[in-house]
Amino acid sequence: MPPSPALRPHLAPPDPATLPLPPAAEPEDGVRLLRAVPYAVRSGSRPLALDLWFPAGPQAAPLPVIVFLHGGGWRTGLRDRLGPRFRDWRPGPFARLVRAGFAVACPDYRLSGEATHPAQLDDVTAALGWLRARAGELGLDERRVVTWGESAGGHLAALLALTARPAVAGCVVWYGPADLATTPADPTDPGTPEGLLLGAAPADVPERARAASPVAHVTADAPPFLILHGTEDSAVPFAQGEALAAALHAAGAEADFRPVPGADHVWVGLAEEEVEEVFAASLDFARRHTAEIPA
Repeated sequence: MPPSPALRPHLAPPDPATLPLPPAAEPEDGVRLLRAVPYAVRSGSRPLALDLWFPAGPQAAPLPVIVFLHGGGWRTGLRDRLGPRFRDWRPGPFARLVRAGFAVACPDYRLSGEATHPAQLDDVTAALGWLRARAGELGLDERRVVTWGESAGGHLAALLALTARPAVAGCVVWYGPADLATTPADPTDPGTPEGLLLGAAPADVPERARAASPVAHVTADAPPFLILHGTEDSAVPFAQGEALAAALHAAGAEADFRPVPGADHVWVGLAEEEVEEVFAASLDFARRHTAEIPA
């Protein structure tokens, strides 16, 4: 028996744009954290949540925002992890970004065991939409947004930056796949991370692989990019960073491509001070490109 008209509205998924916010925690001095805030509630899927990090205390002006997207081969990963080299940082990396004057949003997205592309891009686009819808309430500047991701999250950060409307202010990509037709060692294998994301071997679905590739979405209107990629990356070839930078340059867009000598994936092989330098360069990029838009 179908539900009655009077009951039907009560069975619909709630609108995350109107849900009450959770109480804030203070995980580090001077930092507030809203943990596991629902941003998308879809029928037939688990609710998706984000963590939102803020400076403690009142703000004189709306905050610029970093949207950070975690890695894990689209197959695993935790939204509150910048990568294994940052696990023991005290203060943590998100607290450092907050102390530099940013709000930081770290959303979940559906993994490839749950849904194939474009679900992941749909999810992070929804997260950005939620942030913009609640910007006034949260004290965020919806114009001054930088996307930032590592590995699979770098791929999604690039896709989001290239497709978001209105445009974001910039994008930081750490060792992210840029062309899914050429990333895997064997494009005919459906069991690679790329094949699992696409639902088939990239060689068997070239149009789908192209649509899921940041290089296919580059235009002259792309926001500024900072691309950092280890020269010894054994998981996502160094050529992927080169390809994204080349596509941006060819379109006339701004791209700062910085090879990181001696670095493997997730910055394995770097000394601690070199990891600090990579982080500082990324923060400096976010600062500069959000400062160009007056608060």
